[in-house]
Amino acid sequence: MADTIQLEIVTPERLVVQDTVAEVQIPGKNGYLGILPGHAPLITELSVGEISYGVNGFTHYLAVAWGFAEVLPTKVTILAETAERSEEIDVERARRAKEKAEQMLHSSDPNTDFDRALEALKHAEVRLDVAAKRGVVAGA
Repeated sequence: MADTIQLEIVTPERLVVQDTVAEVQIPGKNGYLGILPGHAPLITELSVGEISYGVNGFTHYLAVAWGFAEVLPTKVTILAETAERSEEIDVERARRAKEKAEQMLHSSDPNTDFDRALEALKHAEVRLDVAAKRGVVAGA
């Protein structure tokens, strides 16, 4: 059995990652999945979360939101609505999005879409967490 697996992460706008990796962690709809070479085939829906993958002893991080992943024994293909490498994340924009989502959740407006606000909050928090792993955010 091979000790690496091909990883491809694609959004509607671009190819984000195309690499040979040792392992991948992905946010499946029902929790995180750890993928190693030789994994059983599966297709899963993605939720908002963090993707991590290892290459040559280094771990890389991405913030991802929604999509699908196809896992084969030799390849993982992720089709995501959004995917950002840690160094691509606009920290100030993510902070503003978090504040706006928190304000929506504390609103007494009966028209507030609380499910949407919760998703926006989670997305902003994941973006900030991933950015922090590159040392971009101090004390966040």
